[in-house]
Amino acid sequence: MSPETIAKITELVKSKRPDLMILTDDVYGTFVHDFRSLMAELPNNTIGVYSFSKYFGCTGWRLGTIAIHEDNIFDRMIARLPADVTAALDKRYGPLTLEPRKLKFIDRIVADSRDIALNHTAGLSLPQQVMMSLFSLAELMDDRKAYQDACMEIVNRRVWSMIEGLGLQITPNPNFDAYYGLIDFEFWARKNIGEEAVDYLKRNVHPLDLAFRLAEVHGIVLLNGGGFEAPNWSLRVSLANLPDEVYADIGRGVRAVARGYRDAYEAAARAAGAEAAKQVEPVPAE
Repeated sequence: MSPETIAKITELVKSKRPDLMILTDDVYGTFVHDFRSLMAELPNNTIGVYSFSKYFGCTGWRLGTIAIHEDNIFDRMIARLPADVTAALDKRYGPLTLEPRKLKFIDRIVADSRDIALNHTAGLSLPQQVMMSLFSLAELMDDRKAYQDACMEIVNRRVWSMIEGLGLQITPNPNFDAYYGLIDFEFWARKNIGEEAVDYLKRNVHPLDLAFRLAEVHGIVLLNGGGFEAPNWSLRVSLANLPDEVYADIGRGVRAVARGYRDAYEAAARAAGAEAAKQVEPVPAE
């Protein structure tokens, strides 16, 4: 998110919507130079979510945090709820405390994650606590941010390798974290194989065919972007977990599949032209 966008949101909250509730997922922020969270600008309105999994490469450990400022709008809004809603909340959180109305919002989140009754089981196991502590200490001790610089250099090198493989010329976006990438194949293909070929493709080929062809012909396994609210004719690429040289192969593989689609369109067009010629061929008089 650009500084200009953050400034607009900040101005909106301060001038018109002081009650605006903001949830920000900053898990990719550590891959962006000079990243600044909305929580730094609007701490009273923001729920901050962060996971150690991406930055430290520990997805399976399920290590993350939720942060809420001590003086926050969420507690104040709960306190102003109607009497019937407050009574329902008293009943819900009554098993935890004799004074459920004093229960902080963040404590309610923890309790809800364990269906209230199992609130005592919430939290991390000892190995998880140790691992999170080690990760945190490593980052605090790295004054020169050498680890962060190395992580950003790796993912950016890979994304530019893929971009070159696709034959693209684009301007770098300083706010792009380069952890995941989306290849908008339809947009790219309209510029590279032509509008008519893409229209033919959309009429005759399922969007998943792109991912399957990459896997079957080129040994490249990517996810279809449609499952991530991206265009159906798109591919989602993780820039964090494959060898560097693979990313150029991804770009070249996509171009090769596109050439195959173009060839199929041209063959279909020739066949349609030949069929049309037959239909208008004059019949000799007897």
